[in-house]
Amino acid sequence: MKLKYAVPCLLTILSLACKNKEAEQELQEEQTETLFTLLPPEETGVTFINKVENQKNFNIFKYRNFYNGGGVAIGDINNDGLQDIYLTGNMVPNRLYLNKGDFQFEDISESAGVMGNKPWSTGVVMVDINQDGLLDIYVCNAGNMEGNNHDNDLYINNGDLTFTEKAEEYNLAKTGFTTHASFFDYDKDGDLDAYILNNSNIPVSSLGYAEQRDVRAQDWEGVPDIFKGVGDMLLRNDNGKFVDVSEEAGIYGSLIGFGLGVLVTDFNGDLYPDIYVSNDFYERDYLYINQKDGTFKEEIKDWTSHLSLSAMGIDVADINNDGHNDIFITDMLPEKENRVKSVMEFEGYNVFNLKQSKDFGQQYIQNTLQLNNGNGTFSEVAYYSGIDATDWSWAGLIFDMDNDGLKDIFITNGINHDLTDLDFVDFFANEIVQKMALTGKKQSIDSIISKMPVKPQPNYAYKNNGDISFKNANKEWGFELPSRSNGAAYADLDNDGDLDLVINNVNTPAFVYRNNAESQLHNNFIQLKFKGPKNNAFAVGALAKFYFDGNIVNQELIPSRGFQSSMGYEMTIGLGKTERLDSIRVVWPDDLTEKMENVSANQVITFDHANAKETYKLPKPETKKSFLNELGANAIVAHKEDNYNDFDYEGLIYQKLSQEGPSLAVADINGDGNEDFYIGGASGQAGAVYIHSGNGKVTPKKIKAFEDDKDFEDVAAAFFDADGDGDQDLMVGSGGNNVAQQRTYRARLYLNDGKGNFTKSQNELPSTFKNISTIAPYDFDNDGDMDVFIGSRSVVGVYGLSPDHLLLENMGNGTFTNVTERLGYDLKDAGMVTDSKWVDVDGDSKKDLVVTSEWDTPKIYKNTGRRLTKMSSSLDSLYGWWNTVEAADLDGDGDQDLILGNQGLNLHYKPTEYAPMKMWINDYDNNGTIEQIVTLQENGGDYPIHQKRELTEQLPALKKQNLKASDYASRTIHQLFPEEVLAKSIVKKVETSASVIAINEGGGKFTIQNLPARVQLSCICDITCTDVNNDGNLDLIMAGNNFEYKPQFSRLDASQGNLLLGDGKLGFTWQEYDASGFKVRDEVKYIEQFKDKNGKTFVITAINNNKPKIFAINE
Repeated sequence: MKLKYAVPCLLTILSLACKNKEAEQELQEEQTETLFTLLPPEETGVTFINKVENQKNFNIFKYRNFYNGGGVAIGDINNDGLQDIYLTGNMVPNRLYLNKGDFQFEDISESAGVMGNKPWSTGVVMVDINQDGLLDIYVCNAGNMEGNNHDNDLYINNGDLTFTEKAEEYNLAKTGFTTHASFFDYDKDGDLDAYILNNSNIPVSSLGYAEQRDVRAQDWEGVPDIFKGVGDMLLRNDNGKFVDVSEEAGIYGSLIGFGLGVLVTDFNGDLYPDIYVSNDFYERDYLYINQKDGTFKEEIKDWTSHLSLSAMGIDVADINNDGHNDIFITDMLPEKENRVKSVMEFEGYNVFNLKQSKDFGQQYIQNTLQLNNGNGTFSEVAYYSGIDATDWSWAGLIFDMDNDGLKDIFITNGINHDLTDLDFVDFFANEIVQKMALTGKKQSIDSIISKMPVKPQPNYAYKNNGDISFKNANKEWGFELPSRSNGAAYADLDNDGDLDLVINNVNTPAFVYRNNAESQLHNNFIQLKFKGPKNNAFAVGALAKFYFDGNIVNQELIPSRGFQSSMGYEMTIGLGKTERLDSIRVVWPDDLTEKMENVSANQVITFDHANAKETYKLPKPETKKSFLNELGANAIVAHKEDNYNDFDYEGLIYQKLSQEGPSLAVADINGDGNEDFYIGGASGQAGAVYIHSGNGKVTPKKIKAFEDDKDFEDVAAAFFDADGDGDQDLMVGSGGNNVAQQRTYRARLYLNDGKGNFTKSQNELPSTFKNISTIAPYDFDNDGDMDVFIGSRSVVGVYGLSPDHLLLENMGNGTFTNVTERLGYDLKDAGMVTDSKWVDVDGDSKKDLVVTSEWDTPKIYKNTGRRLTKMSSSLDSLYGWWNTVEAADLDGDGDQDLILGNQGLNLHYKPTEYAPMKMWINDYDNNGTIEQIVTLQENGGDYPIHQKRELTEQLPALKKQNLKASDYASRTIHQLFPEEVLAKSIVKKVETSASVIAINEGGGKFTIQNLPARVQLSCICDITCTDVNNDGNLDLIMAGNNFEYKPQFSRLDASQGNLLLGDGKLGFTWQEYDASGFKVRDEVKYIEQFKDKNGKTFVITAINNNKPKIFAINE
């Protein structure tokens, strides 16, 4: 009996002891100081709250930017060495806080006369407009209330902690619905000009994707005056008066400009400031390159491959210390997949195509990180870097938060109400509800808004790993508090050598974060201050170059950054453990320069323009010979893709399968010693052979047989001697995903007369009528004639099902028999084959067949000399989206290693062995149509990646479940479908997306090694190996890109080709584009080498929907 009571008692004591221990641990964890400490308002005196409240005549339904929030400006207004803070309010007065030291601030707004009398302030910048050595405050205003005065305010600093408003006097008042402004000297005349960033007030839905970018806002016809405003403005400073020169300078100022961010920097390194504007909604961003004559040229399409769709805040800085500035832009893609499915609606492919046809370019809902390639282009790498999805984000700031010498990224996040919550959108779609909103009755507005979810989100802090990737550091750095944050600015508020942070929030107190890096990490720093010339006292536009430990850190003094905000004027650079810099060079805006060498860390240095005597000369570009050199290809016809849309037929697939051409094959077809090539055509376009006369010069040869077959879509091709007459015949495979053309998806054989003339063989080849992907000839049975493997990627119109493949035996006279079942039975399980090579894997002198497949593993089929049988290998566990395989002896041990091209790591979804992605193939609703549902795994559950609308349109039976978007978002595939249905599914999986080297260790064992990081920024679709630098080691040339995804999945376009120099010990070093000379920004489908009779080697790339490119290897 006692035992009965003793056991529970003992358990209780143990339980309490455990709980006490846990509580103690939790307390210890809580007491561990994070890198940043949020200081309470009552301690700092910064009590500002940007209170925003929906009113009867002014609310989120009447004003689109109602929840965009306010900005922050930091600067020393009284030159006492302490940085002061200005915060803008939307519906409350603006506030100015004087820094008294030790994070104590005094609200002097009222006495200073800077509270403002406009109903909706937005951005703010501190700038010395009248060049008296005192910072003035320029406040941007917007809002669209009837009769609203949204003139901007300019508070001139009187030098006694009071200000006088004088915007009108400087012609800086009437500028439209302004988001932000940036002051800089664009014409290098010594004074500060201004870029005024405006956000069109017109309802986006009324525009219908109008593309009149060249029509100025005030000139649009049929638009009410209240919506016109003015577009963006460039104002030239003419002796203290700001004059609008926008139109003559080439600055767009139309009603489709929805500007939310502006950043001035020198992008092309010519010492003239350029301008980047991030536009919300459907208008693309603008990149204005300074032409050095008072005008700008908009060049965004030349520099970038894709952009953020809902582009918001922007910052520009060098994330990898290579001396080139990179660009970070925020958007509104949530990080968590269940939130994506709850609040996001993505564009359909047809709308996306329409926008491209109207010159809006490739834009996707995601943060973008544009990595500067140093050659006038950027590669977008946000997915690889891990900073692509941070929810409804505003300010994106790049600065060194922990002083380790690498710039980190901070992002403000959150919106007062989840406007895009799909359950709310469904509710608001009700006609009665819309009428209630239009009546303007406060109780109606309140009742509707109460249905909008309020879900504050934490801001994001990302630590730079030093390899183009970032780690979420919210927990360690103290940013886990959910908020609705907008503008943000950094500065060293307590003069301790690290950068503190001030954030403006909607409906909660502003945040002041103290940076503890100085006391916690003991990293070194250097801080610069600047004393500029007479007309630019604060040296806006000055460039500092810091050289230390192999790093080149460029920093420009441009305060306007992020979202609606302005940073402190001092320049603080983290150095990590470096105690001494090699040198610091300052280049002033007038090109005078000063260099300081052997500089000790942990000091504040003031650079004075008066000390700069030397004029900075741009270093002459190095004329270094590149390894490859592009040749002219004027004679080659461009591949022209048809406009078939796979998504119209298969609603759930995530990428097109119909654009895999053109095919490419190389051989000496006329016996002159020069290798020639064939390039296939798209449907409606004939393939062509090009005769090589030597030295890379080619001319097309007209072949009637190709013209007759121009309706075929050519996606695979191979030259080989099919009929045993000693010359090179041609086999071409057709494929695609157009069900209407399925019977044309077969291989064709063209016979060579020995002089390069081809006629179509009368003997039809066996066919499976699947989407052909590869043709690999080889005499596998060693009987003296060439046999062929033909692999297919998919069953036409039914993605996910594995197609059948063909092993064709040559009967010795150019006719072929299908021997797949008899001699290659195991090929039935090869999967969705993308490429194939005959390679002697096991060293028995007989070439085995290696195939790659997507949603599968690479497979080796051992050639016994009579038949092909599946050979077990360690590749059997490597589930990927494999595109291609190449074989070479990479480690010099005498056997063949493999290079395997995958989709890379610049993807939103990153499958792993522990959290694979799966594809479930089934006829889910028993209507005779096969569907494929792709899932990602979280916490052991498999969640569909498809939007609810996509899935219910394809499977109407799901509509009967009356699922809310929020319900659907949290359901696994097992919760959506009965187990008996799922049990009948074919399930495929992917566990890795990295491109790799598989080092052959013998006996079917391979050691897997990832290819370098730069290779992983896009897919690899083909590979070739050669020694480009004559060091006796094999080098790798590879390329890819894939533009054919649905818009929600962005696209793979970050590669411009890859040259990797090998060291003979399995080390491969990626070469910068100028050094490699191999640059292709398009979708490369195939790469081949071809030689002339003198042994000179060339490389040709077959490109989808464009001209091929030919490169000479410089020997």
